[in-house]
Amino acid sequence: MATLTKTLKLPFLRLNKAKAQEFARLECLNTEVANQILAMPKAERRELTTSSFTHVEIASGWINQTIRNANARTKAKHFRRLPLETNNQNWTLHRVGDTFSVSFGLLRGTRKRIPIEVHVASHRELLEAILNGSAKPGNIKLFCSRRGIWYVLISVSMEVPDAEPRDRWIGVDRGQNVPVVAATPDGPVVFWKARQIRHVRRVFARRRQMLQATGKHRAVRKLENKERRIVTHMNHVMSKQLVALAKRCKAGIRFEDLSGIRASARQRKDTRSDAGQNRDYWPFYQLETFVRYKALAAGVAVDAVPPHYTSQTCHRCGAINKRQKHAYVCTRCGYKAHADANAAMNVRDWYGLCCPLVLHAPAGGLHEPALNWVRETAAQAAA
Repeated sequence: MATLTKTLKLPFLRLNKAKAQEFARLECLNTEVANQILAMPKAERRELTTSSFTHVEIASGWINQTIRNANARTKAKHFRRLPLETNNQNWTLHRVGDTFSVSFGLLRGTRKRIPIEVHVASHRELLEAILNGSAKPGNIKLFCSRRGIWYVLISVSMEVPDAEPRDRWIGVDRGQNVPVVAATPDGPVVFWKARQIRHVRRVFARRRQMLQATGKHRAVRKLENKERRIVTHMNHVMSKQLVALAKRCKAGIRFEDLSGIRASARQRKDTRSDAGQNRDYWPFYQLETFVRYKALAAGVAVDAVPPHYTSQTCHRCGAINKRQKHAYVCTRCGYKAHADANAAMNVRDWYGLCCPLVLHAPAGGLHEPALNWVRETAAQAAA
């Protein structure tokens, strides 16, 4: 059994102005406490307990988590905003009619119940799983969006069955021109276009350049956050569609292992200067992360294979050729295909690359110890 952890983002229902102002005031107080902890030497931080902040009106369970968060982020020098957070021992979940409510005590010696609204049916199922004990509740966090809407973030952990081993795979090739190309086990190849991602990268890069020239650094940070949210949403959509495709085909998902590709792959200077083509802006790892946790929840197997020569190998005859942008033409058998589609089919049908190794003694012969070492080495390589 594998363990899946999700965070539910649930808006408060009928939260009046007085409660919202109280949440904002306590969040500012919590941020001040965290900054006080950062100003202390590290040796003193480790000795801190909730008894060191009895003068603060925030409940001890929330202060205890603030101490953990401040000690965990060793690189932070100052918090602009640190949301209120507590562990699973300081809050409870209840069901009231068609809605759910969570009760917790923010102030020392008080306990309040605040209703929350559920918009998505999957969230309702997870909340019911917490109530019947099939899911384990984790930390909760009070968070206010830029629009002034207050949310409660609930961490939920549950055990999901391991994915069944598959003999059918969907080969996935990731790129910058085409972010995802999926070769299904039955033959058809599905493309996800990257035109929108490249457009967003270039437009926001031009806007940042203009704002930086005028010295508006705060506006630059806001623009970077907006760009990150847009690209993250696109990766969420593509990963959800890819997992749904795997479920329909009753197949697993097979990726290329692209670890360290930014350090190993070279870029031309004109490519690096283009925000739409720069490999440093390529969110391939985020896409794989989203696919993995969505596949874990759906019971879809995920595999990773070495990426060597998947884009240069002919899927029909196995010859190695050089791709010409989006076109792949084999000089041996004349096979023609889209270069990314050819790579996706190679990933789908990857069985492991090997070659037979047969060693013969030279005419002059080898000493017996050296010959034994060669034989042992060959046996280990074959195993």
